[in-house]
Amino acid sequence: MTDAFLKFSREQGNDLSTPRPEYEFPGLKAGDKWCLCASRWKDACDAGMAPRVVLEATHASTLEFASIEELKASAAE
Repeated sequence: MTDAFLKFSREQGNDLSTPRPEYEFPGLKAGDKWCLCASRWKDACDAGMAPRVVLEATHASTLEFASIEELKASAAE
């Protein structure tokens, strides 16, 4: 996660930063790892706000939403 992505996601109506104890969700902060749906990642990518991607943990069906070039450009080191 990055602060930029968390802000982008909140502005899109998906607040991932705020803890939700009723769902045992601690809230995310920059540096956390979290599984995102491919379409949300692509929206963030198009807006220049995509967080880094762990390619080895990314399902091949993500290529239905994003190109391999986009994913590689955002690959975590």
